[in-house]
Amino acid sequence: MNGSQFDMAAERPGRPLTGGICQPGFHRRHRMAGMVLLSALLLAGIVAGGILLGDSRVATHLDIRNAAPSLEYPFGTDWLGRDMLARTLKGLTLSLAIGLITATASVGIALVLGLMAATLGKTVDSCISWLIDLFLSLPHLVTIILISFSLGGGVKGVIVGVALTHWPSLARIIRAEILQLRSAEFVLTSRKLGRSRWWVATRHMLPHLVPQLYVGFVLLFPHAILHEAGVTFLGFGLSPQQPAIGIILSEAMRYLSAGIWWLAFFPGLSLLIMVRAFDVLGDNLRRLIDPHSAHE
Repeated sequence: MNGSQFDMAAERPGRPLTGGICQPGFHRRHRMAGMVLLSALLLAGIVAGGILLGDSRVATHLDIRNAAPSLEYPFGTDWLGRDMLARTLKGLTLSLAIGLITATASVGIALVLGLMAATLGKTVDSCISWLIDLFLSLPHLVTIILISFSLGGGVKGVIVGVALTHWPSLARIIRAEILQLRSAEFVLTSRKLGRSRWWVATRHMLPHLVPQLYVGFVLLFPHAILHEAGVTFLGFGLSPQQPAIGIILSEAMRYLSAGIWWLAFFPGLSLLIMVRAFDVLGDNLRRLIDPHSAHE
């Protein structure tokens, strides 16, 4: 095809010059495939860490303590001869469980308060908006430490602390969405027909909030996991007997000066990879759900 023929072809309507790889459907399928792959990898990590690995892998073996990474022990062993790969996987499994509980609780709190703020009048809206601004102005880590310390620490203290500090941003988004839905024609029609506020909120508004709740749930995961690890690392979270990533990193700090770098490197890298995986998963989910960015 010469230059003039190429120009004529470019001017013909309905004949896109871009190939199939640039079409929106390809990007959508690409994102979905990436989400499935990341979910499968995370699920495999949970199964491997929580089910397949027994307690014998984290038992004490003083004859192989402080062993460097090798084929038999890819993450090395610690000062008690425990397999660091098994400890890391079990710690990630525990972090995932805590992240699941805290993210679910935070989404529930955000949904309830967001619905109340947008449907129960100006007084309730002002009180909840003030509460949202108050929690957003406080440092998350400090607030979690105070809540966890007041509850005696442990799993309960960490879960309550993380759950009570990660709902404000999502609650503000839900409140804004509901305020827009209140002026929709179908909502106004239901109100004129005598439907109660609760009926309108659960039948009309809640279905429109499901995408935001899904995305918020996935994006809360990495924040909850990192804050749990941070609080535990500082000594205000889980007990030392539990194989948490924060406990592993805190114990490893005492051995870095001796050149035993693998005690902190591999658990920390695994935590960052898992957090980044949830971050990418949430971003792709947001792009698939958001109509303005679904074809980017």
